[in-house]
Amino acid sequence: MTILAPRARRVVALAGLTAAVATPAGVALTAAGPAEAGQAPALLSPAALAAPISTAAVVDLHLAEHRRALRHDRAVLSTFRTARNAARVRGDELPRGYRAKLERRSVAHLKTKQRRLRRQVREWRSTGGAPDVPIPAHLAAIAACESGGDPAAIGGGGTYRGKYQFSYATWATVGGQGDPAAAPEAEQDRRAAMLYAQAGAGQWPVCGR
Repeated sequence: MTILAPRARRVVALAGLTAAVATPAGVALTAAGPAEAGQAPALLSPAALAAPISTAAVVDLHLAEHRRALRHDRAVLSTFRTARNAARVRGDELPRGYRAKLERRSVAHLKTKQRRLRRQVREWRSTGGAPDVPIPAHLAAIAACESGGDPAAIGGGGTYRGKYQFSYATWATVGGQGDPAAAPEAEQDRRAAMLYAQAGAGQWPVCGR
């Protein structure tokens, strides 16, 4: 048995509804609304069947509902991706079932949440990506040894960059983006603290001893 994706199921269902409302009985039932449609014997009189009802108007209603569903799907996906990016920036993961929770929210709620998450990401990136990350005292000694405490320092022929002489690869493992030496000093401090918490001073084999 072929299992259709949610969007495909809606398209198939829409096609079925369109065909159904094209019949006289379907037009009468659809025009009557859900509550009245349950009272079929009273509605399907010859006069009701002969009443001039626009099939196109009924189809338009179903198309509008289909478009609303697609907008909701897009809002869920976009908000989920934004939330996943925010979690990555702060060195965290989304909780289990997060997307299912989003699917129960309205489009307006999702858009508001997405704006808030994007604002948080901008703030976190300017301050190191994670709020309230403790900075170990040992890091000051490591920075002084690695770069003289210069956040723009570049060493190793360009391989090691910034106050803590991050390589690009190591910088990325703690959520950094772009050039470590171009990041604000506060961000370098925080990401170095994250690396220190994850792997200890051994990440700086000379200066970390």
